[in-house]
Amino acid sequence: MNSWTALGDPTRRTIFELLVEHPCSVGELARVLPVTRPAVSQHLKVLRDAGLVANTRLGKQRIYRVDPEGLASLRAELDRFWGKTLAAYKVAVEQSSKEEE
Repeated sequence: MNSWTALGDPTRRTIFELLVEHPCSVGELARVLPVTRPAVSQHLKVLRDAGLVANTRLGKQRIYRVDPEGLASLRAELDRFWGKTLAAYKVAVEQSSKEEE
């Protein structure tokens, strides 16, 4: 699953937004979300597999944080998407203007 798709789920998007604010453990995330710890772990696995989050071990816990490289990759995907969209829009507007003449 790519980073774009991984953020399509509202719960994963919320988890990602919380991690943007500060690194958290699964337990910390589960306390503020309406889902179980195992569900949070599954969502974090999807985000980690998509390259959007990374974790480090701190004692018995894993602390999750946004991965800057994954975030840069997501940004590049969004930039490509908007570039293509704006170029297509420009062509459509120019074509429409020519048809009206």
